[in-house]
Amino acid sequence: MRTARTAHRRTHRLATPLTAGVLAAGFLALPAQAAHAAPDVVKVTGSQGNWQLQVNGSPYQVKGLTWGPSVADADRYLPDLKSMGVNTIRTWGTDASSKPLLDSAAAHGVKVIAGFWLQPGGGPGSGGCVNYLTDTAYKNQMLAEFPKWAQTYKDNPGVLMWNVGNESVLGLQNCYSGDELEKQRNAYTTLVNDITKKIHAVDPNHPVTSTDAWVGAWPYYQRNAPDLDLYAVNSYNAVCDVKSAWQQSGYTKPYIVTETGPAGEWEVPDDANGVPQEPTDQAKAEGYTKAWGCITGHKGVALGATMFHYGTEYDFGGIWFNLLPAGQKRLSYYAVKRAYGADTSRDNTPPVISRMDIEGGATSVPAGRDLIVSTTATDPNGDRLSYEVLSNSNYVDQSKQLTPMQVTDLGSGRLKVTAPDKPGVWKIYVKATDGHGNVGVETRSVRVVPPPVNGTNIALNRPATASSQQTSDYGDCPCTATQAVDGKNDTRWASDWSDPQWLQVDLGSRRSFKHAQLTWEASYAKAYTIQTSDDGQNWTTVRQVTDGNGGVDDFDVTGTGRYVRVNGTARGTGYGYSLYEFGIYS
Repeated sequence: MRTARTAHRRTHRLATPLTAGVLAAGFLALPAQAAHAAPDVVKVTGSQGNWQLQVNGSPYQVKGLTWGPSVADADRYLPDLKSMGVNTIRTWGTDASSKPLLDSAAAHGVKVIAGFWLQPGGGPGSGGCVNYLTDTAYKNQMLAEFPKWAQTYKDNPGVLMWNVGNESVLGLQNCYSGDELEKQRNAYTTLVNDITKKIHAVDPNHPVTSTDAWVGAWPYYQRNAPDLDLYAVNSYNAVCDVKSAWQQSGYTKPYIVTETGPAGEWEVPDDANGVPQEPTDQAKAEGYTKAWGCITGHKGVALGATMFHYGTEYDFGGIWFNLLPAGQKRLSYYAVKRAYGADTSRDNTPPVISRMDIEGGATSVPAGRDLIVSTTATDPNGDRLSYEVLSNSNYVDQSKQLTPMQVTDLGSGRLKVTAPDKPGVWKIYVKATDGHGNVGVETRSVRVVPPPVNGTNIALNRPATASSQQTSDYGDCPCTATQAVDGKNDTRWASDWSDPQWLQVDLGSRRSFKHAQLTWEASYAKAYTIQTSDDGQNWTTVRQVTDGNGGVDDFDVTGTGRYVRVNGTARGTGYGYSLYEFGIYS
């Protein structure tokens, strides 16, 4: 469900200490002075439908963001957060490495919703599967560990509240089903309540909440976790439905929204290539504005939000959600700043990309050929713009990395790059930067296909044999030799995991050809030869490849024979050879 965000959460366990050298002398003094002051008292006050969060008796509305940078960068980014009107950050883990962040937050007038991670977590499940009915050792460990850190940091002025768990009620569906799932969810939320009681015992001055991914988790908390001071939910495009869900279910506790923002992968329709259609930069910015409006519209019940995500991560998920990927500020950054009441009137704001098209269409882009992206971008401050084009293969091989592409600027917003050479659905990104730390980003998916070939594929549907083939029912196999000459790019031949291996096709008679096209699956040949034979026994090499990198190998080659063979001598991976199509063209 939330694969776009998983990588962020895994990095939010606080692990990097803030060295003393990073802190200025003035900052060193501030936490020390605060440590001698009376501890803050944070309370949920009021009555049904008229609640309020108070810090030392004063009203406190959570205007927050989830925290992405390393602890070592706290002093670098917290002043910026403060300038956005942010008063709270949220983390997912609290341990021995948390103190520098808590201290730095306090020094900058920002408070922390300090998280504790429980497995499986992360909605889809980003930890191991725990049996909350029988795993006494794990439960006892958490019952001891979390209150220990609450005891350690309870007097730190950076603490706002404690947050036990993240999306595990939802995530347990990836571990269990049916009646067992219900039992596990009840046991999990009972453990949350037991942890809450222990935290309250050591720290009566800070509330305790627990986050899950949808309001469907709240009935479990209502039933099994009465000691929670308030509820918490992560809700993105559906955040405006939280109010009615709360009203219809008879809850008697307020809540905060601990993640929200634009629609995620799991909430958007698929595009023409069958992958989630990422919202535009403008739509993402509007998503934050809408979310904050719906949260503040539930007066006396919704006590604020930590929206997702103050992160600098620069990858697939970072472009989808982060307010400042690679440190560059987007429209969403300024939307949050406006929502939280900060002044943006003197800000230099980002470029706006209002159009992004793939010339010739995005559903059939020839591998390795020219690809032209056509854009329209404007800058509200009249700044000169520079452009970059990047690619991502998440839907091909699950890589989250963004890869810069070599760009030829054709003028008038037309940018020429070379299409990826591996078939499948890729994402292409255009970045427009203004030289003032701002960026506009748009993305489209493209389906990369083998390039068309002039001529007739004389290997198509001809008899084929191989040195070995995977006949098991694992995955998409059986993967027989004939599937490499059936004209389909979703069936394949797969060999044993050893060298050498070969696949040959019988053309039926002695034929001449002038071109070959090989479409590799992820398990490709690093070195191979194309060979011909008249008798299937004696072979002549007509092409040798020593630097194969997978994708589509498309080249002119002259040969004559009844049989044509691809003979793999060095695999590019630890697996076997895997070939979608072996085309021979006359």
